This record gives sequence, C-alpha cells and structure tokens, in this order.
Amino acid sequence: MNTISSRGGDAVLRIGGMTCASCVGRVEKALLAVPGVVDAAVNLALDTATVRGNATPAALVAAVRQAGYDASDASVPAALRAADRLPPWWPVAAAGLLSVPLGAPMIAQLFGLHWMLPGWLQLVLATPVQFWLGARFYRAGWKALRAGSGNMDLLVALGTSAAYGLSLYLLLRHGRHGTPHLYFESSAIIITLVLLGKWLEGRAKHGAVAAIRALEALRPSEALVRRDGVDMSIALEALREGDLMVVRPGQRVPADGIVEAGRSHLDESLLTGESMPVAKGVGEHVTGGAVNADGLLLVRATAVGSATMLAQIIRLVEQAQAVKAPIQRLVDRVSAVFVPAVLLAAFATLLGWGLWTGDWQAALLNAVAVLVIACPCALGLATPTSIMVGTGVAARLGILVKDAEALETAHALDVVVFDKTGTLTEGRPRVVAVEGGDPDRVLALACAVQQYSAHPLAAAVVRAAQERGMALLPATAAGALPGRGAHADVGGATVHLGNARLMAELGAGTGSLQAAAQAHEDLGRTVSWLAVGARGEARAVGLLAFGDAVKPGAAAAVARLQAMGIESVMLTGDNEGAARAVAGQVGIARYHAGVLPADKARLVGEFKQGGRKVAMVGDGINDAPALAAADVGIAMAGLDAAMHAAGITLMRGDPGLVADAVAVSQRTYAKIRQNLGWAFVYNLVGIPLAAFGRLDPVLAGAAMALSSVSVVANALLLRRWRPAPGLSTSWAEAPAIPGGSTMIELTVDGMSCGHCVGRVTQAVQGIDAAAKVNVDLPSKRVTIDSGAATGLLVAAIGAAGYPAKVA
Repeated sequence: MNTISSRGGDAVLRIGGMTCASCVGRVEKALLAVPGVVDAAVNLALDTATVRGNATPAALVAAVRQAGYDASDASVPAALRAADRLPPWWPVAAAGLLSVPLGAPMIAQLFGLHWMLPGWLQLVLATPVQFWLGARFYRAGWKALRAGSGNMDLLVALGTSAAYGLSLYLLLRHGRHGTPHLYFESSAIIITLVLLGKWLEGRAKHGAVAAIRALEALRPSEALVRRDGVDMSIALEALREGDLMVVRPGQRVPADGIVEAGRSHLDESLLTGESMPVAKGVGEHVTGGAVNADGLLLVRATAVGSATMLAQIIRLVEQAQAVKAPIQRLVDRVSAVFVPAVLLAAFATLLGWGLWTGDWQAALLNAVAVLVIACPCALGLATPTSIMVGTGVAARLGILVKDAEALETAHALDVVVFDKTGTLTEGRPRVVAVEGGDPDRVLALACAVQQYSAHPLAAAVVRAAQERGMALLPATAAGALPGRGAHADVGGATVHLGNARLMAELGAGTGSLQAAAQAHEDLGRTVSWLAVGARGEARAVGLLAFGDAVKPGAAAAVARLQAMGIESVMLTGDNEGAARAVAGQVGIARYHAGVLPADKARLVGEFKQGGRKVAMVGDGINDAPALAAADVGIAMAGLDAAMHAAGITLMRGDPGLVADAVAVSQRTYAKIRQNLGWAFVYNLVGIPLAAFGRLDPVLAGAAMALSSVSVVANALLLRRWRPAPGLSTSWAEAPAIPGGSTMIELTVDGMSCGHCVGRVTQAVQGIDAAAKVNVDLPSKRVTIDSGAATGLLVAAIGAAGYPAKVA
C-alpha cells in the first residue's frame, strides 16, 4: 500500500511518535540517508515530513520505522484519525488519581501529621504509573540512547526508575519489620507532572492543524458556473480554469478570476488587508474568498484549486510553522551532557566505595543516592510550572497564551510588527468629514439615499446621522448602482451618492469641491460625492470622506513598547496615504503600505535577520502567514485562522495588551531562569555530597522533594504579579510622556460650527500651546496630540462651555 501523499510535487508522510526537537532531527537524518532524497523537512507541529527527491515510498517508510517512529498516509487529517481514540488528557488524569494517595502523607507532614501508607499499597499504586503511564519515557529515552544522545525523557526515566528501584529494594529487604521510608511517591508524582507538561505541549501543537482548517473553511463548497447559457452549481473541486463563474451579491468568489460582465464592490479585507470595499468592473482581477457586496458579477476563472491566492496563504502558514526554533531549549541541551555525567558519577561512586571499603551494600546505597539526588524533578518542573502560572496570570489580563514557546520568547522581543486594519484601527469605515455649503443637509440627503443599503459605507453614513440626532428623510425609488454608488428620490428630487465615475456619468461638475476631495484622498480616505438632479442636469453639492478611526489605545501602546526598548513597525494592504496618516497618529516611524499576505511574511523574515526577535500582531486571515513566520504571533480576538496561527491571542481589541504580554513574558522567563538555576545548583551541590556518603537515600529523597517544592513555590509567586502602576492597558489612564506627546481622543458635546471648533482648540492650547487639535464635527470627536494630562484638557474644554469626556 502506498502510504505517501503528494503535495505540490513533494512526498508527504504523517509521522507518529515524535515528542521533541531531537525526534525531528532523528527523523530528518533517517530520511536524508535514503538514496534519492534531496531534502527532508519535518514539521513537529503537524507531525508531518515533506520529502523532496525520487526515493520510493517503501524506502521512506522503512527508514522512518527503522528510526523508531511510525509513518502513515498524510492525506487523512490528523484530527479525523484521532477521533476514535481516547482523549489525550486521560494519562494525566489516571496518573493523578494514582499519585494523590501517595503524595498525601508527604503533604500531611507539613501540618505535623505523620503517617504512611503500607508498603505493598504504595507499590500497587506506583507500579502502573511507573511502567504503564510512564512507558512513553522509557521508549523515548531508549530512542535517545540508540541515537547516542540524552534528553528530558531519558532523565525522567532514569531518575524515577532509581527512586522506584530503591523503594522496591527497601520494601523487599525491610518490609517484614515494618514499613521503611520509601520513594514511590517521588517517582509517581514526577511522572504525573511531566505528563501534564507534555499534554499542554500537545494542545499547542494541535493549534497548527486548527489554523489550516480555519483557512480552508473560507473556500465555498460549491461554485455557480454558466455553461451553454445555463447556470448550474458544481462542487468546488470540479471548477476548472476558464469556467465562467456567476457571483451573486452576498456570496464569496469561488476562485481567482477576471470580471467579464457586471459591476460591484468586493470586500477583500480578509485577504489583502484593504479596509474599504473595492469597486470592480469589467477586466479587473478578483480574488477567491472575497465577498461580493452589491452587484451581479460574471467572472472568468484564471486560477483554481491550489493555484489561488487563498491556497497560497494556506501553504505559507504551513511553511512558516515548519521552520525550526532558532535555539533549543536550555534543558534539552544540558540533558545531553547531564545524563552521562550522572551515570558516570553513580558508577564511580559504586566502584570507589566498593573497592575502598569492601562494603558493596553501602556502595550500592551511595550510588543509588547519587541517582536519587540527581533525579531531574526540579529540572523538569522548572519550566512547565513557571509557564503554567504565567499563562494563568496572562489569562486574567485578557491574554490567552496557547504556545508555551511564545511566552518564553516574548521576553526578548526587539521588533513588534502591527497590522493596521482592525489592529491599530477600528477596522470599520466611518464618516470623518462632510464638505459642502450646508454639511448637515449633505449628510441628511446621503443618509436618505443609503438608509436601505447593507453596504459598509452606507452603514457608516446612517451611523453618523444617528450620532447627530438627525431625522430620517423619506426616500423612494432607491436602488444600487453597482461599482458606482446609489440613488433615490428625496423630496421630489433625484439624489445620487457615489464615486467620481458616477459623477462623470451624470455630468455633474465637481470643481469647487475638487481640492477638498484631493486633500482627503491624500490622507487615504474614501470620498463619496453627493449630486442632486437627473442625468445631464445634476450638480455636485457636497461630499463625504470615509476613514478608519485609530483605536484610542494605539498611540499609548506604541509609546509603552518604545519605553521597553522595542521598535514598532506597521504593515498594511491599504494605500500609502492611509498608512502614512495612521502611522503619524500612533507614533510609528517605519511602515510599509500596499503589502500583500506573502509580502508580510517575507518582511517579517527580513526583520528577523541579524538575530532580532520579532512579534507580529494582527487580526485577519491575511495576517496568518506573518503570524506563523514571526518568533511570536499575537492575534487580536477575531478570526479563527489568525488566532490559531498565533501563539498568543489578545481577548480584547486593545493594543496595550501587547506590552502587557511582553511584561508577563519577561517576568515568567525570569522565574524560569531562577528555577533552572536552583535546579542546577541543587544538583551541583547534592551529587558530590551523595557521592562522598554525606547523604543517605532518605536524605537524598527529602532533598529531592524540597527542591521540587522550592521550584513550584517560586513559580507560584508569579500569581502576585500585576501590571506596574501607570502602565494600565487603558489608554485614558496612561501618563503623559515627559518631553513627548500622547494621542487623546475625546467626545465633545455642543459643537455645531467652525466657531465652536476654534473655541475648543483655543481651550486646549491654553493648557499646551504645542498641542495639535483635530476636530470632527459630525462625530463630535476631538483628537489631541499633547503631553498634557487628560484630566486637565477635559476640564479646560468643559470650562469653555463644551462638556467633554473620554471617547
């Protein structure tokens, strides 16, 4: 049976039994040794191996099995193959149930209660934990030995076996004279806690599969095509290049193509990052996965299946997730030296005492004491306990950590890359300016035209009118003009609202407002013109400018990162004007506009050059490849694909949480270093004492337990951590930056004209003469770039007769 699946010309195998980075290395080494293999890349997150070359499937499978791992058909998703198995947490639960009675006497001693389970009962409870639930450590440790290396699994197997073996020896020798001090609880509890850590790592790995599923869910299951003049629905897999696709309003475009008939607006924000719907007409390219807003389109398919942009994004995520971490875990590196060193020390102790004193029984006990004192319980607990507590603290702040490696890595970030739309900005258009002789009349007429439309810009117009308390004007004969705008009859006159193309068709001159329109377009805003009158007699009476508002906390978040020594960069699919405006408002010096998903991942890779640690913050599907390519992916709560591709998810759309996540990581990493330092010092001191007979096995076991308690207690201190005073995630509470400025956004009531704008500006500059004030009359929003305290500015504006509050 052929157990190889082909993907893009490469052979793909599903690998079973891998547990750590050293497993990846052994599988790759085995595959590369097969004649005909040019390259082999193993993805630990997806448990797959991609092989390039002309080797036969049988040879590849045989090589993997010879290395001690399983190979299976990669065409069957891992989630489906695992559906009929027991849940992955059951070994942790079973080990916990068996270990609790063993650990209860040790806990009771802390309260002055001294009692002990019968030796035979301890043996009954510990044996299944050691040899059934802990069998995976023996298997993985044996593989490491065969490969001539050491890892944490080998350390766990050796240490727990020493404790278990010593306990069994003491029970068999002294059990008839009462219950001697045994160490079954140590071996069982160590295995239980390490199993818990392995389970948490497994959960993080499964997120990679979920990311791919979330991306693939964007593909519609069917496509509507026109063949021989008849519209028919076919399965997406049956769609072929050259088919004429019929895309109705509200439907997703099945594949990439060229518009042959029709006009409409397409929402491509999920794919390109463009915040505004894009007008599409005959001859223009459309992207599979985009949502058709308002018009019927006939699209000739030019790329289907794996050739579409969406499929390329999926491949980018897979490739980015297959890249290995730049550094191995410290514990794994030390283990390779620590394990043979401990074995050598124990063997030297046995020979030394036996040959020197002739008491081989004492020699054996001292050698076992070396193994017991060197049992890597503290070493194994140092990282997972700190991470578990750190993730709990982060969760209370609204920071969901799904990848322990991300939490470890975030402490050393040099660059944070922000997506614009939905991350630094609100992600939805709003009316930012109304131009014309009578702005209120222009907005009222625009609202009348758009009141029945579901278009995003129409919703923004209606929302702006509602915020100003305007009465809704009745409209009749309303209709959409696909790709151009909309029209309706209002008060006996025909009113048109749309783009410059519509004005040209109507013959409506825009000369007097052209300068204002150009100024808004230079800022990256979308302009809609309002014209009154029939075709040939219409005249432009005003315009509306639409923009995407910057999130209130964005500027403060960038300032906090800068204070931590981290550079902020912005990437966006929007145009240069919109990117420049947002970057200026939030205080970002370096930005890239017009960036496609593949370019985002490439740019993240460039930022990582020179060993710099890079985080990517985004919320859209277009960000998924960059999130996966970064050292740390941080997703704003939103789409599943972005959240699954990221190691950290911010459960609130507050950019300030990025700095909080870095702060939690720094504190957690400090605890990891402290715990590892204690574990290493404990071994460096304890092993020589045991070797020279200064520690009997009882004291060695007590010291081993004390080291574990110390590590856990130190990790639990993380629970007391809180964000530093003055570094609240709320931008409104952020302090003024000495010698600098902060973007402050207020809602100011009572403003109605240019005179009001002047008085508000004067009030602000009376507090801070250098302050920059931007007043948006329709929304009553006042944005202030100032170093003054927010409270002073609010009070000054209120004293001028305009009630103000934080927006």
